[in-house]
Amino acid sequence: MPIQRLATDFADAAIFIPEVFEDERGFFKETYSTAKYRALGLTDEFVQDSVSFSNKNVLRGLHFDRRMSKFVQVLRGTIFDVIADIRPGSLTFGHWQGFELSESSHRQLYIPPGFAHGFLTLTGDVIFSYKHGALYDPQFDGAVRWNDPTLAVTWPLTGEPRLSAKDRGAPLLGEINR
Repeated sequence: MPIQRLATDFADAAIFIPEVFEDERGFFKETYSTAKYRALGLTDEFVQDSVSFSNKNVLRGLHFDRRMSKFVQVLRGTIFDVIADIRPGSLTFGHWQGFELSESSHRQLYIPPGFAHGFLTLTGDVIFSYKHGALYDPQFDGAVRWNDPTLAVTWPLTGEPRLSAKDRGAPLLGEINR
């Protein structure tokens, strides 16, 4: 089956499911092909790749760089991934949507510029892959508090999340310079 593109609650964001070839040995898939994804409307130029490793119950986010799109996927494990529209003037400003991404579902998420992004690891030993539409620059790096009451994200938490100091001290959406 060719690559599938699925709609999300946001016109500019999308889920992709690549073609996967599986047999008793395991699987093979192309995680990205410029020509194939462009044919499905994904025209961003990705200029940086990153990978994170996280243990169970780690919550990363909600992070943003208003210039940067992201194309993300789980290489090992399972996560609950969240995007939130923080584009001033957008009809969906302040709305969020969550997705379960896993190594077995092969789902990939395209996150347009102007969205905050975060995820909660549901299993241990999660390896997460990011493609970035702009180079990382700390002057554009921002975050919204993971439990901001305005966004009211419903995280599938078991106990307290494991957070970085940055995420624990992130500002609320209303405190961010729009």
